[in-house]
Amino acid sequence: MLPTLRRLLADPQLGLTVLGIAEPVALEAPVEWVHSSDLVDPTPFLSADQVLLTTGTQFGTDPKADADYRRYVQRLRDRGLTALGFGTEVIRNGTPEGLLAACQSLGLPLFEVPYRTPFIAVARAAGDLVAEDRYAGATWALRAQRAIALAALRPDGLSATLAELSNQLGHWVALFDASGTLDRVFPRETFSAAPDTRATVQHEARRLLGRGKRSSSSVEAGGETLSLQTLGGHDHLRGVLALGGPRALDQASTEVVTSVIALAGLALEQNNALDRAQGLLRSGLMHTLLGGDQKLVDQISRQMWGALPVGPVLVAVVDAPAARRDAITEYLELRVEDSPGQLFFARQEDTIVLCLDRAADGILSDLCTLFELHAGLSEPTEYRQLPRGLDQAQQALARAREGAVGVIGFDVVARQGVLALLARTDAREVGLATLAPVLAHDQTHGTELLATLHAWLLCNGQFGAAADQLGVHRHTVRARIQQAEQLLARDLGSFPARADVWAALLATDSATETGRTTREGG
Repeated sequence: MLPTLRRLLADPQLGLTVLGIAEPVALEAPVEWVHSSDLVDPTPFLSADQVLLTTGTQFGTDPKADADYRRYVQRLRDRGLTALGFGTEVIRNGTPEGLLAACQSLGLPLFEVPYRTPFIAVARAAGDLVAEDRYAGATWALRAQRAIALAALRPDGLSATLAELSNQLGHWVALFDASGTLDRVFPRETFSAAPDTRATVQHEARRLLGRGKRSSSSVEAGGETLSLQTLGGHDHLRGVLALGGPRALDQASTEVVTSVIALAGLALEQNNALDRAQGLLRSGLMHTLLGGDQKLVDQISRQMWGALPVGPVLVAVVDAPAARRDAITEYLELRVEDSPGQLFFARQEDTIVLCLDRAADGILSDLCTLFELHAGLSEPTEYRQLPRGLDQAQQALARAREGAVGVIGFDVVARQGVLALLARTDAREVGLATLAPVLAHDQTHGTELLATLHAWLLCNGQFGAAADQLGVHRHTVRARIQQAEQLLARDLGSFPARADVWAALLATDSATETGRTTREGG
């Protein structure tokens, strides 16, 4: 942290006198260094946050050169200088009124340097303040890092480390997991009291994680400066460390934060290695559970994560893309901690299988929404019938993949009937071969045998009802059906033949298409 202009002006040995300050807050501006120059335009040799001293020889002898003063001060202001010091009794007696007016108008602090105070003394005093503050910052950083290192040795090292960082900085510190969900925050009261800030930092954390690579950002929200940094490797981000407070971090604070980022990243990597081992254990337990040994699985689960959900349970199967599998697993581990006895899960090939308490299906919906996943959900299933529930969930997942992300329950599949499954299997080619003579006749002769066949079957073989639906005479329907029987070489007066043709229509989507054509034509 750099010393402020107020501290430099307060040195009694310098005898500096403030002449004009447009805003009192200007006294809190930092002083990086002090230079002296009588050039008309010294800005090429200056940088922001510096103080310039001058005796005024560049202004000439015209006391009314107000325009010259204003242009001069404007150049200093544009360069970002902290203040201007005027040495009196060297070239001029007192400070020119035009210079004072220009400084007050443009908001640049102006002070007088008495004849007895050489410019080098002002520069030396500023240098001493800079060195003093840098030493204080380095000393504080060493103390803070020592306190944080000791905190890391506690049983819950990660939480203790973040709590100590918050205490040392006077900032709140938050950790977001790999899904962008808030994992822990210190102090919780400060963070919870600012909902707008909380929403902003969570959105920014998820944005950084969505990029999939190491990155950082700084944003303003609620009057605070928020700093965020991803944790983990380039290919496997583990979370985001966020902190905020009324002021931006200085160099010493940034060094301390950098050390904590390294510690937190290491802790999360260790946790991830443990999670992988637990994942293998979970997969083995799920295999055992499917084999019928619920008692053994429940005993081990109670020691590791808590009791299994009470049966009957809902079985869910969720797609788990390789790029997001670790993040999905971490999210589910956190949900297990938050809701013990509500969830058991395990990876199975490219999917994740979940056993859910019947009242905990909201966990599945949240998972699909957050990670944009498809999921299938079984009917309530006892553990002894778990393989059957798994089959139901897998069938529902196959149906879910056909539409938008989200959850499809097996009850939706069941309501559509057994024959509806034919449209989603390899029966399509068989169905096309069955209907080929009718399809070819319609194409060649412009007839509507297929649409008539569909309407007639839908009306339970009633010629009159089918004729009303098609808008033709019932004898026309009869003639078309007889022609279709000849082309198909089937007696459609029998139930097996009708069922076979209806299944072919479903398998080829012809039932849907002809039904739409019939409705549009009617």
